[in-house]
Amino acid sequence: MVDYKNCCIQDQEPRIVAIGGGTGLSTLLRGLKLYTKNITAIVAVTDDGGGSGMLRQELGMLPPGDIRNCMEALANCEPVMSQLIHYRFTDGALAGQNVGNLILAALSGIMPTFDAAVESLSEVLAITGRVLPVTNENVQLEAIFENGVHTVGESGIAAAKKAQRCRIAQVCLQPEHPKALPAALSAIAEADMIVLGPGSLYTSIIPNLLVDGIPEAIHASRARKVYICNVMTQPGETEGYTAADHLRALIRHTRPGLVDTCLVNSAPVPPLVAQKYARDGAEVLLCDAAACESLGVRVVGRPVSTVENDHVRHNPGHLARELIELYRLDSTK
Repeated sequence: MVDYKNCCIQDQEPRIVAIGGGTGLSTLLRGLKLYTKNITAIVAVTDDGGGSGMLRQELGMLPPGDIRNCMEALANCEPVMSQLIHYRFTDGALAGQNVGNLILAALSGIMPTFDAAVESLSEVLAITGRVLPVTNENVQLEAIFENGVHTVGESGIAAAKKAQRCRIAQVCLQPEHPKALPAALSAIAEADMIVLGPGSLYTSIIPNLLVDGIPEAIHASRARKVYICNVMTQPGETEGYTAADHLRALIRHTRPGLVDTCLVNSAPVPPLVAQKYARDGAEVLLCDAAACESLGVRVVGRPVSTVENDHVRHNPGHLARELIELYRLDSTK
């Protein structure tokens, strides 16, 4: 096998923009930093649950959690600082709150904008690349189900979907048409590869595409545009979805041609692990390649998953290696 890591070190390192949120994006970043310093993570700001939701409600700031996770993934600071940023209180009034979130909250009070606060903490952590909120505007995520019922607030969408027993027809932002961070648009324009995911389709990936300027910038880019499919379906969002269903949802919220490649996992999921997921309403995501290709998207199957403590996850190193391989193939054409 070609050592793509060494190839990229010897040659010009690719400029990769990764768009998403949740734990999926930080997983990808941990792998990508092994291959390139030219990383820009563009992160959704619609989270309203947990510690982030509490800070958002109390201080009126944008949610820090997903952004802090991405900075942790790209950090190159001293071990004690890494432990500090990751530490979560277990007792008292701060129980469940993360120190990194609190530092971002303090910086948000000091700096003129949220993205400036993120940049300041990024410098403290000496991160590889950049982490950017997709917008500085305070937005909420609204879901509209196929039966016409609406629900507002990212944290309540999964429960509402289960109660309605029908698919999500559309998600939108309130208020509509927030402006994208100019640095995010510039990064997309300069990218050699644009990656969407992995992560929750409706609550981590699509919210970024609802920000004015983001889908247009992606469409205008000549970079390879890759959608990373989840390994398993997600209860409360994508039960019964195939890979083509994911792509149709992306198209429905933007327009055809947003991505040209769909990277799906080809590694088997152990039967006992699959049975455990089935009890929770999840299953291995079906790759219906012909249907994907009919949408104008090439399917690439690669073994990018791993199983840890009976949980199926993307393997950061394998995932990044396959993306770098796609980049190398493009650059040699």
